[in-house]
Amino acid sequence: MYIYIKHKQKKKKTMKSIFFISMTSAAKFIGAGLATIGCAGAGAGIGIVFGALVLGISRNPLQEPKLFQLTLLGFALCEAMGLLSIMMAFLILYS
Repeated sequence: MYIYIKHKQKKKKTMKSIFFISMTSAAKFIGAGLATIGCAGAGAGIGIVFGALVLGISRNPLQEPKLFQLTLLGFALCEAMGLLSIMMAFLILYS
């Protein structure tokens, strides 16, 4: 003998109002804008790296190949941080 019991299913209250949708989209835009601040830091970092290259070469021209290798490494790391900030902005905006 089987007994079937019906449970009352609770309805989920979803906020589909225009106010909720507009607030979440505004929050996404603000978050994406704040995430792109890292691009300014990457630009400043690249400028500092190449400025240091010019100063280093002017002080010791014989070390130019080694300084250039380290400059390219610094450039790549700064650019990677800028790209990661753009990626985070797109993830915030389109998720």
